[in-house]
Amino acid sequence: MIAVLVVPLIGRLDPPLDPSGDEARGQLRRELARPEYYDANLLERISNWLDRLIDGSVGAASTSPPLTVAVAILVTLLLATGVILIVSRAQRTARAESVPTGALTDEVITADELRARAEAALRGGDPVAALIDAFRATAVRQIERGRIDDVPQATAHELAGALAATFPEHGPAVRRGADLFDQVLYGDRPATVEQARDLLALDDALAGRAARR
Repeated sequence: MIAVLVVPLIGRLDPPLDPSGDEARGQLRRELARPEYYDANLLERISNWLDRLIDGSVGAASTSPPLTVAVAILVTLLLATGVILIVSRAQRTARAESVPTGALTDEVITADELRARAEAALRGGDPVAALIDAFRATAVRQIERGRIDDVPQATAHELAGALAATFPEHGPAVRRGADLFDQVLYGDRPATVEQARDLLALDDALAGRAARR
């Protein structure tokens, strides 16, 4: 809604905003390329930079008409919101891709019990828990059957590699399942009912039985 209001206002401003859109994008790329942004305090540093950007925009527009000042601030806030959203998503993705934690816990539980828990979570409207237990059930079932090795602290992708080697026709689905498992468990990504059902169907396929929808 803000963007819809800003665009026609910009078209009526005289003189045009300084810097231009291309110049602003160039400044953003140069700023984010600075080495100090690549550490654990990334969001804090970007917040500080955005504070400087907003202060600079207000200062530069202090001698301009009030409408120009208002639009300059709105454009800056839109830019700030976009940057924060992009960086936050990138951090979640990087965290999901870098976590080497074992996919299976020390919990003593069978594949059938994990499967039942996943189905109960799905019925209860919790696709996140359903997806996590569905992937674990798929791996544990094949460990129980001796088709893959029980490797302590094996990651989801290590389990997926073993499953794909044993069931090459299901390799792409197994690897997608491992990606989803990591993204949901470690990357704060929401799961959908369909994704959880797909992993339950994968468990059925590797077990050699018809999928139970």
